[in-house]
Amino acid sequence: MRADRLVSLVLLLRRHGRLTAGALARELEVSTRTVLRDIEALSAAGVPVYAERGRHGGFALLPGFRTELTGLNHDEALALLAAGSARGEQVFGLGPALASALRKVVDALPESHRVTADDAARRFLVDPETDLLSRRTVTEGVPDSTMTVVRRAVLAGHRLRIRYAATDQEPRWRTVDPIGLVTVRDRAYLLATRSGEDRTYRLSRVLTAEELPEAARRPNRVDLDRIWRERSARFLSGGDHVAVSVRMDPARREELLDTVLAVRAEEPDAGGRRRLEVTFQDLRHAEWALWRLGTDAEALTPRSLRTSLHDRAVALAARYGPSS
Repeated sequence: MRADRLVSLVLLLRRHGRLTAGALARELEVSTRTVLRDIEALSAAGVPVYAERGRHGGFALLPGFRTELTGLNHDEALALLAAGSARGEQVFGLGPALASALRKVVDALPESHRVTADDAARRFLVDPETDLLSRRTVTEGVPDSTMTVVRRAVLAGHRLRIRYAATDQEPRWRTVDPIGLVTVRDRAYLLATRSGEDRTYRLSRVLTAEELPEAARRPNRVDLDRIWRERSARFLSGGDHVAVSVRMDPARREELLDTVLAVRAEEPDAGGRRRLEVTFQDLRHAEWALWRLGTDAEALTPRSLRTSLHDRAVALAARYGPSS
């Protein structure tokens, strides 16, 4: 851990030229005392870092010093920098590692590419916190301590003991065999088996996690994309889920997609409208979602949904109709 921090410290100085102990401490998420100890360690190892006194002072490297890192071409570095411009801290708790990796990417570039790549990456914004309608993206938080334990068990192939709060149930402990991690629309899931049966756990509902020493019972090779598709299909075909055919104004499409479980099909329809085949949690969920869209959306099937929307509209019209 300290070796990684020392490398990051050198890269920060390479990139910024001069930084105070306080600024380095904030970047590395350690105390200023730790930074000062690290500076002493680097000096003892022969890294030419020196202190500049005064109002605009700080720590810097002697001009011309360069770490030995594998070089990348401009497009490769740009791709990584653009990926890092998203909210990396939400990706399975790997935010600090991502920040450290990006510092290494920038430092690995030739001097002639460093400024242009950094400037180009600033012109990409991936998944901002709000959309054009100023609606904030709701992200489910997972404590770093929990995420670290789960991630470590998945990668090491060890069993996990988790305290899980399922919907409408009291939290209880489960011992599972982890297969992999999936993130979808800012929600993270643990794919696992329990007593040989497939299980999918939303990580925001994992209250506590413990890595067990015994090996997980799982295949050596895994196709997470296939497993996720299969589990998604089973989830959508079970319970009280209802399939709905909708004709709607394309301008309200995103509002509809914010409420559905899945989109099964989509195609143009008459009059510049769109026709979508979507899945809702149940009939009540579908009625609520389509009522919000007013006359900009029309439920074509099932008949029961059309009837419930009609009855609601009649009741509302009667409530606000002219007084007799």
